[in-house]
Amino acid sequence: MKIDHVHFYVEDAKVWRDWFIHHLGFQPVADRISSFHTCTEVVKSGDVCFFLSSPLLPTSPVAEFLRQYPPGVADVAFAVEDVEGAIALAQMHGATILQSIQERRIGTAFLKCGKIAAWGGLTHTLIEKRCGEGEDSLGQRGEVCNNFTSASPISSITAIDHIVLNVAVGELDSAVAWYENILNFQPQQAFKIKTNRSALHSQVMVSPNGSVQLPINEPASRNSQIQEFLDVNRGPGIQHIALRTTNLVSAIAKFRANGLSLLSVPQTYYTQLKQRPGLTLSPLELEAIAQQEILVDWQEYTPVGAQQTAPLLLQIFTQPIFEQPTFFFEFIERRLQAKGFGEGNFRALFEAIESEQIKRGTLQ
Repeated sequence: MKIDHVHFYVEDAKVWRDWFIHHLGFQPVADRISSFHTCTEVVKSGDVCFFLSSPLLPTSPVAEFLRQYPPGVADVAFAVEDVEGAIALAQMHGATILQSIQERRIGTAFLKCGKIAAWGGLTHTLIEKRCGEGEDSLGQRGEVCNNFTSASPISSITAIDHIVLNVAVGELDSAVAWYENILNFQPQQAFKIKTNRSALHSQVMVSPNGSVQLPINEPASRNSQIQEFLDVNRGPGIQHIALRTTNLVSAIAKFRANGLSLLSVPQTYYTQLKQRPGLTLSPLELEAIAQQEILVDWQEYTPVGAQQTAPLLLQIFTQPIFEQPTFFFEFIERRLQAKGFGEGNFRALFEAIESEQIKRGTLQ
């Protein structure tokens, strides 16, 4: 299993296509999937493929979604080896089948797709692809994600690192069981994060082959940022997507120059960072990281002899990209295959998010 694409439902697909191209350096892809009631644009960077759909008529499924929820992620599509088996397993465990298996041809590829209801307004499309001559199994998405229509600059974004789902208080165990039973995900790390103002619980779910990471959050306090998301989103949904890059400092400098709004980190964070054991960054590199307000994490118990090659995780978060304070992006760089999700940064991150909540008046 792997993530095939993520489908956003928005008010104007062309505006958001241009946003991804201008701010993040994505490339537009030939539009082959619009219909009379829905406009769909596709953008791509590395292995990341986003569908962006907006309604042309009130009868569009996108219009129906936007009457219930603010703009955001409506569907996370997974490429699977056996879609019939996957749909049968989902049905056996009581999942709602929204679309029975359909077959279609795109270029030289043959696709078999089905769709199931997930949490809140979220759905999962399951895609099995049989390749034509010269194509890799599950490696391409047919012509729809390969025919570029513009020679825009290549983005430094290479892949989706993880996708985060927020659920209501008391629903974490049910959501974990759902992904275990329906999609055969397995639980990995669990976190309980608490600051002076709010708290949340999180359980990371991982696909059987390890390529899909899905942390699931529930609020653990009334003022939690997760609760604010649930209130504004009018239910559970995808809170953020982490996009991977090989040079985060360079990428963020470019994104800032293109006008991307990012979460602020106080410079006191970097003073405290220098006091943590095991920091392997040179003063010059740390200065560049601080200038871009990037968070840094590593395992402090790494043996002394291995400190010069210790895995290092760099991460930064955007402001909410839509008008409502719901969905945002994370950008992440994993050096030497660093694991985890920046656990050492959780407190700094949530305090930064809380400062934005205070500005919005949703946290006292």
